[in-house]
Amino acid sequence: MARRTYAFQLYQSKRLQYLHTRIDLAAEIHNHLIAVQKRYYRRFHGYIGSYRLKRHVTRLKTWTRFAHWKQLDAQAIQHIVWRIDQGYQKFFRKENKRPPTFRKHVQYHSITLSQTGWRYEGHNRLWLFGRLYRFHHSRDIPGVIKTLTIKRLPTGRMMVMFSCVTEDAPIIRVKTGQTAGFDFGLSTFLTGSNGHDVTAPQPLKQSLRALRKVNRAFARTQQGSGHRRQARKRLAQAHADIAHQRQDWHWKLAHELCARYDTIYLEDLELRGMAVMWGRKIADLGFGRFVQILHQVAPQHGSHIHHIDRWFPSTKLCHVCGNLNAFITLRDRVWTCACGTVHHRDRNAATNIYQEGASSCEQGSCKTQVWAATA
Repeated sequence: MARRTYAFQLYQSKRLQYLHTRIDLAAEIHNHLIAVQKRYYRRFHGYIGSYRLKRHVTRLKTWTRFAHWKQLDAQAIQHIVWRIDQGYQKFFRKENKRPPTFRKHVQYHSITLSQTGWRYEGHNRLWLFGRLYRFHHSRDIPGVIKTLTIKRLPTGRMMVMFSCVTEDAPIIRVKTGQTAGFDFGLSTFLTGSNGHDVTAPQPLKQSLRALRKVNRAFARTQQGSGHRRQARKRLAQAHADIAHQRQDWHWKLAHELCARYDTIYLEDLELRGMAVMWGRKIADLGFGRFVQILHQVAPQHGSHIHHIDRWFPSTKLCHVCGNLNAFITLRDRVWTCACGTVHHRDRNAATNIYQEGASSCEQGSCKTQVWAATA
C-alpha cells in the first residue's frame, strides 16, 4: 500500500471566488486559534490540546459573532486545528525553533477535506461545497481517495489535490549492473565517480533579466490598486514558470539516473549552511528537492538510493592511498596527494562517496530511509 497525491488545475470560472472565500475564512479561523494559543502560552507556558481546541471552536460557532464559521466544512476546521496542534508539539519537542504564528490571508493557501464537503463524479467533474467544478483531467486517479485539498496558487489559480491509497504492483526490473557515487557541486550539478557528469540548466539565472523587468513594473504600481494586483500575479507567474522548468528537469534527470543505475550513492547534505554561503545559487540548483524526487522515482524503477554520513571527509580523503589532507580549502579545485596522485576535487569526492557507500552497504550499515530536505 502506498499513499500518493495527484494534483489538477481547476477551470477558470467566476465560481472560484467561492473557494477563495472559504480559504480566507480558514485563515481567519487559523489566526483566531493562534491568538487563543498565544494567550494560553503566556499564562500557563503550555498549549491547548487538539480535543479542547475543537470543543472551543464548536462552542464559538453557536455565537452570533462567529456564526459565519459554519460556512466552512467542520472537517476542514478540524484539519486546521490538527495543523496547529502538530506545530506546537514540534515546538515543545524542540524540533521547531518557534510555535505556529499568524498568517495574512494572502499567505494562507489551502484547506483539506476528508469525507464531507466534496464529491467526485468521475472524469473531471467535482462537487465542492454544493457547487460543481471542472478540472484539467490529465491522467486517471487510481486507488481510494482519502483526502482532498484545495490549494490557492500565488497566481490566483486553484489546484485540487487528491490523496489516494494505492496498491503497488511488483516491480520487474532488468538489472543493468551499474552503480555510481555522485557529488553535488555548484559548477557541475552532479559529478559521477564513473565520469558521468550532469550540468544544471539554472532557469533562475537564465530568467533574471525578464524577472527584473516584471519586478520593476510591480514596484511602480500604487499600493492597493487594481494594477498592483495584476502586476503581483504577473510576478508570481514568472516565478512559477521558473519553478516549473526546474522541477521538470529534476523529474527527467531522476528517471534517467534510476533507469540507468541499480544503486546510487549520495552524500547527506547540510542545505542550511550551503544556503547561507551561496544563497540564490543553491535555490536555483534545488539540491534538496531533487533528492526528494529521486527517492520518489527510485521505487518505480526498482533502484536504490543510499546516503553516506555528512561528516565523512569525501573531499579531503585520497581515494588511492587513504591519506587525509586537512588543508584543502574551497578554492582548491585540484590538489596533489602525498602519494603523488593529482585529484580533481569533485571527482575524488564522488569516488570516495562510492567506495564508502559500497563498503557500508556490504556491512549492512548504509542509510536507506527516505531522505528529507533540511532547507
